[in-house]
Amino acid sequence: MAVAVESLDKLERKIILTLPVGLIKTEITHRLKKLAQSVNMRGFRPGKVPVPVLARHYGDSVRREVLADKVSEAFASAVDEGQFRVAGNPKIYDKNGFTHGSSEACLCFEAIFEVVPDIKIGDLSSVEIEKVTTTVTDSAVDKTLEILRKQRCTFLQRSLDSVAQDGDRITADYEGKIDGEPFS
Repeated sequence: MAVAVESLDKLERKIILTLPVGLIKTEITHRLKKLAQSVNMRGFRPGKVPVPVLARHYGDSVRREVLADKVSEAFASAVDEGQFRVAGNPKIYDKNGFTHGSSEACLCFEAIFEVVPDIKIGDLSSVEIEKVTTTVTDSAVDKTLEILRKQRCTFLQRSLDSVAQDGDRITADYEGKIDGEPFS
């Protein structure tokens, strides 16, 4: 597997990953054979489905699964090799199919990702730090508690013949009129 690294921005990097087609085909065949041992398909005894039949039915999904796994592995090893500290998930794009390398065809993928910046802390021995303190008075606590009590109070319904008192919540139904005509 070949890897090419390019810096796109201060923190953005691009890696070109190339995977040999032979490796992909071998893994697809291996997974189809493993699948043949456990799949139940109409017209065949359990575990006796021929690999070409499985390839026809499940080949595309197995191919996508193998490509995803191999590209993830290639990206992880390229990141380890380049000692990148990756920030977030990479965006991986297919680079339009095959390239012909030294001896065999390869699939090319492009992974764009951001890295964690290197932060260098300077000399802090001459820096003065101001410690901010505050005092909370009893009256401030009482005022806050009173506000919280008012915000979280509950109301109980009284009988219809009782008179509203100061601090009660009331519901009023009314019919408004302007010049004798009701409005809404």
